Amino acid sequence: MTQRLTPPQGQPVRINAILGNVDDPVWRSRRHAATVDRLVLDQWEAQKSRLRRNTKGGKEIALSLDRGVQLRDGDVLAWDEDGNALLVAQIDLKDVMEVELSGLLGSMPDVVVQTCLELGHAIGNQHWPAVVKGTKVYVPLTVDRAVMGSVMKTHAFEGITYDFRPGAEVIPYLAPHEARRLFGAAAREGEGHTHAP
Repeated sequence: MTQRLTPPQGQPVRINAILGNVDDPVWRSRRHAATVDRLVLDQWEAQKSRLRRNTKGGKEIALSLDRGVQLRDGDVLAWDEDGNALLVAQIDLKDVMEVELSGLLGSMPDVVVQTCLELGHAIGNQHWPAVVKGTKVYVPLTVDRAVMGSVMKTHAFEGITYDFRPGAEVIPYLAPHEARRLFGAAAREGEGHTHAP
């Protein structure tokens, strides 16, 4: 599907679908020979299906995607074959804290329940949203890493480890509603508050 990236004067470029991703072989080869413009969005904007923004090249974009469609970094939004030009989404995702619970699997059930409840209380007391996927809990980086690490060290949870990972590594494993909870909350960090550890 080709789309002209030069709409009539005063009109935005309308985007209604994602054509693919620059990591796909077809788009990777086109990207190397094409002029690439980027629509840069933060993690909160990337969760929206409708918005208006300007690209790095100054083109006005009117995004109108189907509900539940989630933009990912590198998504191809428009391809102008005649002009040999691509419009690509660039999503700037913050890091997340990944809490690993698999160390609890061999523990007695009462220990597992108590530890998970205490972890939930510690995370909830900071007003940090969380997403649970299997034995991992993902928490958005809403404050400095040192503060989040200090909270985890203060509680010294046995059988639980944590580390920080780039959001781009985590988002492929998340459903759209989970990504909104994780990355949308991090982008609006000023709306909540954080207790001192």
